[in-house]
Amino acid sequence: MEFKHKPVLLNECIEGLSLKKDGIYVDGTLGGGGHSLEILKKLHPKKGILIGIDRDEEALKAAKERLSNYQNVNYIHGNHDDIKEILNKLNINQVDGILLDLGVSSYQLDEKARGFSYLGSNELDMRMDKSQRLTAKEVINNYKEEHLANIIYEYGEERYSRIIAKNICIRRAKKKIETTDELVKIIENSIPKFNPKDGHPAKRTFQAIRIEVNNEIKPLEDTISNSIEMLKPEGRLCVITFHSLEDRCVKKAMNRAKGICTCPRDIPYCVCGAKELGRVLTKKPIIATKEEQIENPRSKSAKLRIFEKM
Repeated sequence: MEFKHKPVLLNECIEGLSLKKDGIYVDGTLGGGGHSLEILKKLHPKKGILIGIDRDEEALKAAKERLSNYQNVNYIHGNHDDIKEILNKLNINQVDGILLDLGVSSYQLDEKARGFSYLGSNELDMRMDKSQRLTAKEVINNYKEEHLANIIYEYGEERYSRIIAKNICIRRAKKKIETTDELVKIIENSIPKFNPKDGHPAKRTFQAIRIEVNNEIKPLEDTISNSIEMLKPEGRLCVITFHSLEDRCVKKAMNRAKGICTCPRDIPYCVCGAKELGRVLTKKPIIATKEEQIENPRSKSAKLRIFEKM
């Protein structure tokens, strides 16, 4: 299988993990295995272990093919939100490093039939895990107008969310919306003349629907906290985000683990349970170089934050 894109912030992630040859590492968002391949190159083939987790069985299959030369990999069909349970089942108490590359993977975007891309005409699916019931088609055709507008505004940061939601509801009352190109046309007709520099007009709405379908935001703070808990002393957590909401959740969870109180200022005493577990190594998130942004447009919105456990 051919992989079109180099993994985002690859060198920065490998450096951030500070890999040990005999360490145990988790790629919680395995995707096509791009980051994992570079991790495995630096691990001892018998002493080092990689655990690759992905909720997408097709991505796992592609990763197995890509990493077929390596025998020290455990492939897990699951969700990184369940990292504690997954590691406990493997009888692993702590690991040396964890990598999370959040959002939709390049592998999934390239598989256009999955409905993640706003290019072409494909079924409105957007499920990372095909065993789950909720699909983009369900969200688009059955969510109430206000709920739909709120999702598009909050998760997509789309200022025309109200009119987009209204036009979706008008259209679906006549005929069920089945494909990505049908949704794209509705979005295009809902937005005033757009500036090409702002990207495709459907980008933000598609992002919002995908986040809702896969429940990507709500569990994220707990996932970061659980990941930090599963690190060995001096173990590192590297998290790549592509959305401001994701980044805020990651920053908040890391600050809490650093011991910084995140309670509102008008509360007289701390209720968030701030306890120092380690340190944030990235005062500001690491972003892609100009060269990488040109080579891989997906990297333009990428931010990497790194936490090291005490």
